[in-house]
Amino acid sequence: QVQLQESGPGLVKPSQTLSLTCTVSGGSITFNSYYWSWIRQPPGKGLEWIGYIATRGSTYASPSLKSRTSISRDTSKNQFTLQLGSVTPEDTAVYYCARVLPRDYGLGQATGSWGQGTQVTVSS
Repeated sequence: QVQLQESGPGLVKPSQTLSLTCTVSGGSITFNSYYWSWIRQPPGKGLEWIGYIATRGSTYASPSLKSRTSISRDTSKNQFTLQLGSVTPEDTAVYYCARVLPRDYGLGQATGSWGQGTQVTVSS
């Protein structure tokens, strides 16, 4: 059974870069045809899909965040990462990594395999 775990600083200063790592166990990020995704949920709001890296390495980011988003991976560690630059307090959210089927990407309801989420607060 695949498991995902987010890690990274819980507090980031405005204008800095938010950097998170998702460590995957029980499955390889290079196998099958999944989207290895980053999603966030601001307080009291719904899910916002940030982007993904596909099994073969191609990446996608939401148009609203693309200019600030970089998603990459380290296959030797079975990890993928999120870097979100120029953060503001509006980026405060619980951040999740997930493995989803391509057809399920962008749904308002969580499906597939998700990490437990990690709270990231942007504050000076």
